[in-house]
Amino acid sequence: MLDEQEVARFAKLAGQWWDADGPFKPLHRINPVRLTYIRDQLCRKFGRDKKAAASLKGLKVLDIGCGGGLVCEPLARLGAEVTGIDPAPENIAAAKGHAKGARLDITYRTTTAEELAASGAQFDAVLLLEVIEHVPDVPLFLKTVAPLVKPGGLIVVSTLNRTLKAYALAIIGAELILRWLPLGTHNWDRFVTPEELRGALRAAGLAHSDTTGMVYNPLTDEWRLARDTDVNYFATAVRN
Repeated sequence: MLDEQEVARFAKLAGQWWDADGPFKPLHRINPVRLTYIRDQLCRKFGRDKKAAASLKGLKVLDIGCGGGLVCEPLARLGAEVTGIDPAPENIAAAKGHAKGARLDITYRTTTAEELAASGAQFDAVLLLEVIEHVPDVPLFLKTVAPLVKPGGLIVVSTLNRTLKAYALAIIGAELILRWLPLGTHNWDRFVTPEELRGALRAAGLAHSDTTGMVYNPLTDEWRLARDTDVNYFATAVRN
């Protein structure tokens, strides 16, 4: 299921996860938008006040492909019981080290979604953020991941749409021209359309509940949630 080349590519950059001006700068920039979407979806589903300081208190959240923990740490600050997994030990070492310095109690494990699912573990919410565009077989991967979601729980996915606009902006623009991302970070053939993702979720026993776009405004140099799903988008589904 894993693409070993993809794992190795990110493992080489493990020491730079928390450098806001380094190779993961785009993730730092979109993190506030990602967190807003995740928090709002979880609060809506589980009847929480999204304005509360500990709005996710007690919810068990799994971040698959957590990297250095950019999403795990703010979710933990919102009260969630967070587990982050990544197949690269270098990434997990970076995540553990940063969490320790921040005095945050987060469970990090060097493992795969397949191995964790085989253990019978389940969570209120499972996150797949910028992950599925690096997976060779998305439908099969989602079928493997689905058992990790408790019945009635959520899965939140963020990814890139397979459009010419996405190719122009995410690969030609972000990688070749602006150099926001290392060359070769993305493979356009692995981008997934919202329709394909909804079908794969449904085949995995997950009922789609929301699709929301994320767009970049070059004039204000800001990211925001939007209806436009031509490039980046989120999808949420509930386990039946």
